[in-house]
Amino acid sequence: MFADVDGVVFENGTFSWSKDGPPCLKRISVKVPCGSLVAVVGHVGSGKSSLLSAMLGETEKRSGNVSVKGSIAYVPQQAWIQNASLQDNILFGREKKESWYQRVLEACALLPDLDNLPAGDATEIGEKGLNLSGGQKQRVSLARAVYRKADVYLLDDPLSAVDAHVGQHIFNKVIGPKGILRDKTRVLVTHGMSFLPQADLILVLVDGEISERGSYQELLNRNGDFADFIHTFASSERKECFSEASKRGSKRLSVRLSVTEYMPFSRDLSQEQLIGGDTNSITIEPLPDSDEDHIPEDLGKLTKVDKARIGRVKLEMYIEYFRTIGLPLIVSIVFLYAFQQAASLSYNYWLSLWADQPIINGTQLNTDLKLGVYGALGFAQGIAIFGTTVAISLGCIIASRHLHLDLLNNVLHSPMSFFESTPSGNLLNRFAKEIDAIDNMIPDGLKMMLSYFFKLMEVCIIVLMATPFAAIIILPMAFLYGFIQSFYVATSCQLRRLESVSRSPIYTHLNETVQGASVIRAFNEQSRFIMGANHKVDHNQTAYFPRFIATRWLGVNLEFLGNGIVLAASILSVMAKGTLSPGMVGLAVSHSLQVTGFLSWIVRSWTDVENNIVSVERVKEYADTPKEAAWSIEGSSLPPSWPQKGTIEFQDYGLQYRKGLELALKGISVHIKEREKIGIVGRTGAGKSSLALGIFRILEAAKGQIYIDGINIAEIGLHDLRSRITIIPQDPVLFSGSLRMNLDPFDAYTDEEVWNALELAHLKNFVSELPDKLNHECSEGGENLSLGQRQLVCLARALLRKTKILVLDEATAALDLETDTLIQSTIRSQFEDCAVLTIAHRLNTIMDYTKVLVMDKGHIVEMDSPSNLIAKRGQFYYMCREAGLL
Repeated sequence: MFADVDGVVFENGTFSWSKDGPPCLKRISVKVPCGSLVAVVGHVGSGKSSLLSAMLGETEKRSGNVSVKGSIAYVPQQAWIQNASLQDNILFGREKKESWYQRVLEACALLPDLDNLPAGDATEIGEKGLNLSGGQKQRVSLARAVYRKADVYLLDDPLSAVDAHVGQHIFNKVIGPKGILRDKTRVLVTHGMSFLPQADLILVLVDGEISERGSYQELLNRNGDFADFIHTFASSERKECFSEASKRGSKRLSVRLSVTEYMPFSRDLSQEQLIGGDTNSITIEPLPDSDEDHIPEDLGKLTKVDKARIGRVKLEMYIEYFRTIGLPLIVSIVFLYAFQQAASLSYNYWLSLWADQPIINGTQLNTDLKLGVYGALGFAQGIAIFGTTVAISLGCIIASRHLHLDLLNNVLHSPMSFFESTPSGNLLNRFAKEIDAIDNMIPDGLKMMLSYFFKLMEVCIIVLMATPFAAIIILPMAFLYGFIQSFYVATSCQLRRLESVSRSPIYTHLNETVQGASVIRAFNEQSRFIMGANHKVDHNQTAYFPRFIATRWLGVNLEFLGNGIVLAASILSVMAKGTLSPGMVGLAVSHSLQVTGFLSWIVRSWTDVENNIVSVERVKEYADTPKEAAWSIEGSSLPPSWPQKGTIEFQDYGLQYRKGLELALKGISVHIKEREKIGIVGRTGAGKSSLALGIFRILEAAKGQIYIDGINIAEIGLHDLRSRITIIPQDPVLFSGSLRMNLDPFDAYTDEEVWNALELAHLKNFVSELPDKLNHECSEGGENLSLGQRQLVCLARALLRKTKILVLDEATAALDLETDTLIQSTIRSQFEDCAVLTIAHRLNTIMDYTKVLVMDKGHIVEMDSPSNLIAKRGQFYYMCREAGLL
């Protein structure tokens, strides 16, 4: 489309992430020809992702120019997945073209995954892809970009989360010179050296500047930093493959490695190929037949729709709310309101008596006494008003805090299945709008209702004292008010529920849009997402507007009844003119004029309370959901040093993500001895991360047990378990706050220990150059650090704790090979006395481990030392061949 022109052009560009921040890219000048493949390499934090962000216009341009020809498709380093079906995630608003769609699925290696999903590509993917593995999320993100048929593809390390075989497949079928994007402009950030020779141009970034550029061979011929790096790590990768074997003097390995025939890796290897040789501490079950039991179609639905209850709010919700306030405080509130109105009644009655006193010679008797009593009653009323305000505010704060803590405590201790099936908008709605209603709307409603109720009592007493026959009018009117109120509440309460329920999708859409803003802008889908937001707001207004109209209907009816009461009081006062004093008549008529307002506000405030008590109902809904297992178990005290050895034993262990789904792990039986280093490998989605979830009891066992140092982990508290072992997750987690808080949240270590951990994690130089050093403020999710830097922070956190068991779940996937090698060296030296389980796609990092565990479809297919597995020519052997290690 853009023949003989450049797809991307930088002209002396300098960029930063904020207007006042330091430059993240400096003096960038490069031209990317249309249809070429450009590889971007560099160390952690060198500016690779920033370069792509500059092309997307996501950074602040300080100087120079950048231009991109044609449409853009973007694959971020951390995949952004919508809470929608897998198909909708790939189509991303485009019309489905079956042949192209199937071609994209095959090229992105997603077809085998569809067989394992309950409803195939119609399976709903949870928020952030919670029910997909890291590799699956990355391939869905890539498929979305490929399906778009854009002109320029910006690919931020899309192959880091997949194993070598799948990575090679995707490169050959999608990105490479023979892939379906071969005629497109491709900018690929990568740490995979095997792909670099096929790139048309390689850019080497160092501290935000392009230090070298050229083809693979040109850079090697220059003998610069890139050439040194390639020679060092190309040789070290192969050396690591043989280091463990050479220690054992394995002759059989050398024989195997001399074999020159190539046999492609296959997930359908025969049972004899998969299970050859001695497996000692492992029990291997045969893989299940492909003819699985029928899975109901509704299993493709994951998230639960926020539903509105029907009918008036149950009495239990009122009891729950007032129970948290406490009986003593409730009695105090009622007493203070009664005292306030008694003072007000006495205040007004005293004034009417004073008005009836005769004036003799221009003055009245005992004026000072009457003025003193009048002032004292007014002062007492003021004190009572202050007391009632303080008491009811305090009571409502106690109730709100109790409900919020119940909600927060339950959500924080909810199982993973709860977050998979609950959109974030539902949680945001309850923590924001519903808690706000409990904080503000209910207290205001209660204050108004009690205040006007006791004022109405005062008015009724005065009117009945003046005209007892007014009871004939007041009582029927009260029943009419009650009828209108009950009729209104039945409707408004349900409208309030519907309005609240329809608000949750707005929060979910907003949260999802903010997280994927860069992807949405890159694909030029802003208008579609704005229309989606407008549609959700309109849907919310269909419940809000009728509620507003119902309020106006209530106001008209209450005003009409109130006018009837004033008319009746006036007629009765005229009829009884001979028996009443002028002061009492004036007091009765003036107070009857207020009856309409009082009754109206009582009904309105009570309906507001009942409408907003729906918030208590909705908060309690999530405060009463099932929790995880007990945080701690009384009577099951563990030794302070547990686990002392770090042995792990799986006994016929099975795990499933949700009831009704097939097991993600099936019949796992393996014994990991103390100080053993176990590498866990397999195709993405094979169940590797599920092992880690089982050890930490993020998901509970469907069958079997796990023993750590001989103790069944199902019989100890979750806090006792999780605080004694350490994981570095696939997606690094940082919180808003200082860097030191993220490293040592409980302030258990000295600054010296923290700096030592940073040095071992190869972050000391980076942190030392920050203006605030350890007090550097991390943004939400650590977004102001690169993904690789976040992974290193998690490693430093693990180095501080140094427990006997360490699990690394693709912990170095976002690191360059040099940093990865340094980190692996640190892990070997610092965790020498610990059991280490490493889930890895980079096979060279685990070649010197004690054993390698190979998984497929939730089963262990082989486990032995790397040399023995290679010698057996099983599944691991072919994985090493695919990775170019043999």
